Order: sequence, then structure tokens, then C-alpha cells
Amino acid sequence: MTLPGNLRGAALMAGAALLFAYEALMIRWLSARGIPLSTQLLFRCLGQVVWVAPALLAAGPGVLRTAKPALHALRGVCSLLTWGLYYVSLTLLDLATATVLSFTNVMFTTLLAGPVLRERVGAARWAGTLVGLAGIAVMLRPWEGAGAETSLPGVAVALVAALTWCGITLSSRMLTRTEGTLTIIGWVGIITSLGILPLALWQWRPLGAVDLLGLGLLAVVTPGILWLTTEAFRAGEASAVAPFQYLRLPVLAGLGWLLYAEAPDGMAWAGAAVVLAGALLVSLAEARRR
Repeated sequence: MTLPGNLRGAALMAGAALLFAYEALMIRWLSARGIPLSTQLLFRCLGQVVWVAPALLAAGPGVLRTAKPALHALRGVCSLLTWGLYYVSLTLLDLATATVLSFTNVMFTTLLAGPVLRERVGAARWAGTLVGLAGIAVMLRPWEGAGAETSLPGVAVALVAALTWCGITLSSRMLTRTEGTLTIIGWVGIITSLGILPLALWQWRPLGAVDLLGLGLLAVVTPGILWLTTEAFRAGEASAVAPFQYLRLPVLAGLGWLLYAEAPDGMAWAGAAVVLAGALLVSLAEARRR
């Protein structure tokens, strides 16, 4: 039996959210084993190349031909910075806080969509952005003496990761006007892999069988996030599907409590709820715009 479009889309997006949660747990576990983040990122980038390699080989080298190499390079650099900084934030913050702050990418996108893409940004998207920014302030509670319960360096890293994530979104929108999906994915896989390779080689340490298995799983599984997200929007209406991307917050918050005894206090949860509400409002407004 075939599921209705919106239900299938919701299931696919929920699957992407669970893979996001899986990735965060793998980063925590691999980091605890002493594996450098650069090594983890290299395997993730190579995994993305492996995923698209059959399609690239079938299409031939001409599929990588482009008139916008600088924009592809920008997207690749933004991708590398985003995932590298996101991985660092997972080692500095509890899982729930790092996840909430990653949602602010939709707010940064709203702030830049007008001047960069000349998009008309409606009242709902602006309202969601302002709500989300207020939520960050509640989480940090500067009136209590600069975030006694939260790592400020970790927050800074997470917010910069969200900002560079916004760079991925904006550059992707610009590229999709003239470039095919396979061209974009192929270039980003090549640029990120070559970009992280020197640092990964410099920080390389011997890997055991368990380490290689964990890195292999990270490489094979995490590129599925992009596939599931793409198929989710293909299957269902964006406004019905988009909210399910935030499922990873309760999943990671619960796992953080069970596995690491992480329990953000009431004020942190209040701020997280406000950030989530803002992100959800922006996502729904963006979905309706499409």
C-alpha cells in the first residue's frame, strides 16, 4: 500500500531527523575515542562522494562542467565550515543545546535572503526570526552573569556554524537557477573532501578496527540525510513536511539525558522552546512561499 504524499513526506523527513540524531551520537562517541574531528569530517565528505559516484560515472565528466566555479567553491567552503563547526559544538555543548542552536540557520537565512537573493521576506518570516533571536537571549540569560550554565565558546561555535549553514542555503538557491542537482552535489563532495584532506592527514592517528567501523558507518549513513530530505519535499507539501525536521531535538535531548546525564535547566528549556517556535514559524512561512 502506498502512503499518501504528505504522510510519506513526513515519514521521510522524520527519518532524516533520526539520521541527524545518529550523526550527533556518532560524533560524540568517536570523539570520546580520541579520533580527531578532521578524520571524522574526512570520512563524512568521502561518504558523500561515494554516494553520488555511480551517478557521476553514468553521467560522464561533462556533468561537472560549470560556468560558476567560484559559487561552487563558496558552497563547498560553507559546507566544510558548517559541519566542522557543528561537530565542534557537539563536543562543547550538551546535545539539546547544540541541536537547538543549529536551528537558527533558518533565521540567518531570513536576515540575508533579502539583500543577497533579492527575495521578499514576509512578516511571518521576520516574526519567526525575531522570536528565535529572543530565544537565544533567554538561553544565554546575560542578566545572570554571562551564561553560568552554558559554554559561551560552544554557543559561539554553534552560531557561526548556523551562519555558514545559511551560506549553504543561499548559495544552493543561487546555483539551482542554472545548475543541475548532480553538478552541485558532485562539486560539493569534491571540494569538501580535498579541503579537509590536508588537516586530516596532519592530525592522523592510527585507527583500530572498531574506529574504522564507526567511521565507515558515519560515511555510509550520514549522506542519507540529504537524500531523505530531498525525497520528503518531493513526496509531500512543504508546509506539512518541514516541521518534522525538528524531531531530532526531543530525540537527542532524551538520549543526552539517558547516555550522558545531560539535563538543561528550566531557563535553558524555555529559551530552547522559543528558538524552536521561531524556527518552526520561519520554516512554515518559507514552505508556504514555495
